[in-house]
Amino acid sequence: QVQLVESGGGLVQPGGSLRLSCTVVGSILSNSLMGWYRQAPGKQRELVARITSGGTTYYADSFEDRFTISRHNGKNMVFLQMDSLKPEDTAVYYCRVWNSVSWASYSYWGQGTQVTVSS
Repeated sequence: QVQLVESGGGLVQPGGSLRLSCTVVGSILSNSLMGWYRQAPGKQRELVARITSGGTTYYADSFEDRFTISRHNGKNMVFLQMDSLKPEDTAVYYCRVWNSVSWASYSYWGQGTQVTVSS
């Protein structure tokens, strides 16, 4: 009953910017976590960033230097602003919403959106 719809991916030149959007269709708990992951060809899926319902953010590795995660709780949406993009940022980006509370545990994934950085 819960689906995640992603948009905003595409082709961009090095140094350019993209803003990814993810909309959660269905009912989720108000304290759900939201995040973005990416997977490059031949590599493991990795966490990019996550954000709590209260707006607390976490960035993996050095993504915080160029990427910004945000959310709009009223619309059940999460965004990823990507600036100063590099060719190594090329990957499929996935959004995720989850809750680890023992009495209401769940995890949902989007289908992924392709981001290609090339000149």
